[in-house]
This record gives sequence, C-alpha cells and structure tokens, in this order.
Amino acid sequence: MKILVVLPRFPYPLEKGDKLRAYHQIVELAKTNEIHLFAVSHTKVTPEQRQALQPYCASIDVVHPTKFTAWFNTLRNGLRAKSLQMGYWDSARARKAVRNLVRTLQPDVVYNQMIRTVPLVARLNVTKVMDFQDALSLNTERRMEHSRGLMRSVLHYEFKMLRSTEYNAFRIFDALTIIASADADAIPHQRSGEIHIIPNGVDLDYFTPDVVEAKDNDVVFCGNLQYKPNIDAAQFLVREVMPVVWRQRPDTHLIIAGATPKSAVRQLASPNVEVVGSVPDIRPYYRRSRVFIAPMRIGSGLQNKILEAMATGVPCVTTPIANLAIGATPGTQLLIGEKPDELASHIISLLSDSNFAHSLAGNASQFVRTRFSWPAAVQPLQQIFDGLLESK
Repeated sequence: MKILVVLPRFPYPLEKGDKLRAYHQIVELAKTNEIHLFAVSHTKVTPEQRQALQPYCASIDVVHPTKFTAWFNTLRNGLRAKSLQMGYWDSARARKAVRNLVRTLQPDVVYNQMIRTVPLVARLNVTKVMDFQDALSLNTERRMEHSRGLMRSVLHYEFKMLRSTEYNAFRIFDALTIIASADADAIPHQRSGEIHIIPNGVDLDYFTPDVVEAKDNDVVFCGNLQYKPNIDAAQFLVREVMPVVWRQRPDTHLIIAGATPKSAVRQLASPNVEVVGSVPDIRPYYRRSRVFIAPMRIGSGLQNKILEAMATGVPCVTTPIANLAIGATPGTQLLIGEKPDELASHIISLLSDSNFAHSLAGNASQFVRTRFSWPAAVQPLQQIFDGLLESK
C-alpha cells in the first residue's frame, strides 16, 4: 500500500527517541509498502541525512518553518487556548504541503507521529493513523511536579491543552497507537483501551555484546542532553546519587554522554564527572562501562537508551517509571531504585560484585533480544494498516 508518513522532525540522525522510532518503522514498512515521507524541520537537513532515508522512501519532502513563524504560532496558540508545542510545529506552508501531497499521491493511509502534527492532518479526508508515541500530557505533568513559579504555570497550561488534544484524537483518527500500555492508561478517555500498543525495538545487529572492550569506565549515563527529563536525571544523578557512592568509593568515575548537552549539564563536570557531547558511536560508552544508570524521574514512553545498554550487555540501574514500558524483572534483568540511597546502593553492589554484574547483564541482553526486535515491533502496525484498508 501507499503510506504518507508525517513527522515533526526529520528522522535522521538518530539522536532523539522520536527520530529513532520513526526511522526504524519506515525501514520495516518499506519492505512491503511504498513510503512517502513528509517532515517539518527547524534545522537544516543535509544531503547525507536525506540519503539515509532515500533507500526506503519513494519521495521525501521537508518544510523548514522560519524561527519567526515557529514562535509566532506558539504565541498565537497561547492566546487561542491551544497547545504551545503544537503551535511551534505548525505552519501554513506545512499544512498546504501535506494537503498537496495527499491530493497528488492519494495515499491509502496517512500515518503521523505525535500530536504535534495533528494540525497538519486533522482535516484531511483520508484514512489516518496517529502514533501518540507517548502520553505527552503525562510527560508534561511530571515535569510540572518538578517545576516552580512561572515555568510550573506554563507547564500546567500546556498539560491541559495536550490532554484536550489527546482526548480529541479519538474522533479525528481511524486508529491510534502508543509505545506502552502505561502511557495509554494515562490518557483518561473511555476508549483508551482501543489504543494499539506498538513498542520500540533495538537494532540487535548494531547493539551487540560480542565485542570485548576493557571496562575502564565505572558508571555511564547516556541520552539526548537537551531533553528536560534527561537534564533532570543527570542533575539528580550528580547532585544526589553519586555523592552517596563517592562516600564509599571516592574514585568512582561517572561519564555523561549524549547529544547537545545544555549548560545545566555541562556545569556538572568535575574531576569525577566527565560530560561528553555528541559522539559518532555510542556503543563504546556502553561496552566500556561497568554500570549503566538512567535515574529518570520525569518523562514518559520507553527509554531507548536502557534497551540499547541492556542489549549491549551492560548491567543497568533505573527507576520504576522508566521500567514501566520495558517490563524487565527487577533483580534479575536490571536493578530498580527511586531514592538516592537505593540507586547508589545498586551502583555500589554492581561495582563490587563482578559475578553478579555479569549475570545481570547476560539476563538483560537475552531479555531484550527476545522481546524488542524492530521487525516484531512494527508487525502489529502493518496489521493495523492492512485492517483499515480491508474495511474500506
């Protein structure tokens, strides 16, 4: 079938979770379908980035809103009681481009990612499927709980607008998907049980535990370091968790690695904390580390970095909210903690007991390889499209 994929960001490079999900879904869907890609991008898309998608897409179209347009539409949405981030990704040019693509291509399905793209597709008279990816309202609510003053008020407003849009999605789209059942449950609609769970996967040929690396890094945390939940996790780790570790193991070295670290993350650097920016290959940071930790306190959806670390054979420590979408067994496939003392205790136990760390890592890798391949993750999405086409 012919599928028009509408995205809020160009799905390459793979430094953000939404890009990773979109890219691998396109790769799998392209095996049996004709894929046409449309993306909004607030940054330049290079020829090399386009080339990464060209083997899988019959056409690629990108609209670049100006900064003025993005912020003007954000402000306008605020005055009109609409989501601010939906305004940031909206533009008259993007709406017109998507309408023209639908008219000329006549796709069997329009598949859009995240409610940020709802304004671009809502009025299209065509079969439409939207991927919530995760419950953005839940993500915003958790951020609100850790904010104060004006930012808390802004987030409270955005939470209400996002919740309203998530609610309205049930009447706009023919089918809805989301990354995890915990996120579906967070959308309080009487039809929330109809949301299809489409998990993420891991590139199991890329993230392998086979390459032997010297374990010369003690603890590592990786992620997109301009994303608020990751910034909060890095600050929590350095300011509250690691001091407990350092009291018992003062020489423990922490590496924080990932794309575009904000100043709030760069300021965490010290003799015991190394902050690394964007790296061409994240795998050595996994493989050379004795412990991977993701102390997530806010956010939603599924943390790809945890799956990647587990697949690569690194013992992992994380929090209950991060494990909700993964569903690993605490104590067997990873370690779970919430308070600084709990997380620090897990780090210390893994650094102190190499046999336990090796066993946990092996169980984690086997768990991910059994449950989280991309072909298996995308198959239910293909079945949704096939069912809608058959019912026409």
